Amino acid sequence: MIASVHGTVLSVRLDAAVIEVGGVGLLVQATPGTLAALRVGQPGRLFTSLVVREDALTLFGFAEPDERDVFEAVQTVSGVGPRLALAMLAVHTPDGLRRAVADEDLTALMRVPGIGRKGAQRIVLELGERLGAPAPSSGAAPTTFAPDHREQVVEALVGLGWPLRAAQDAVASVLDGTPGAIGSDEVPGVLRAALRSLGSARA
Repeated sequence: MIASVHGTVLSVRLDAAVIEVGGVGLLVQATPGTLAALRVGQPGRLFTSLVVREDALTLFGFAEPDERDVFEAVQTVSGVGPRLALAMLAVHTPDGLRRAVADEDLTALMRVPGIGRKGAQRIVLELGERLGAPAPSSGAAPTTFAPDHREQVVEALVGLGWPLRAAQDAVASVLDGTPGAIGSDEVPGVLRAALRSLGSARA
């Protein structure tokens, strides 16, 4: 198993990045939040999970080992494959998923595209306590979110298919309407919160 990759980031697209390791460019699928932290031409490290299928070998990458572990754990649920598992981590942090499962919060789980009520119920039933308990909230105050980072989140949402206006409104709602709910100095955190906001509006 390839547990991690570390090398120069050759390219970043909406759903994956290419990282050069030992002269070989590895295509790594990742969430928008993880990809937003990578910079072309700069070193990058991702913790990875290799998914083997009859017709393909696909590498999925994560900013933290805990994300990778949760990605692998949720795939033990019947009907949850790697793409859906990745979508779950695009919308929720690992602790967010733990909290949703522990609290049997079906609404939170249904914010993930592709998960309906029956799927959410199955996730709660089959995962049980396998994800562990969520960490207590730190309650830390948010810091100023740079304008260029705000635009980066908006561009990522548009790239995922959301209209520009809806993306701008979602980011504004996260940053201006819910102070303290996220660490606003972190692009991935803002992106996840905006995706949750958009998912709620669509539901």
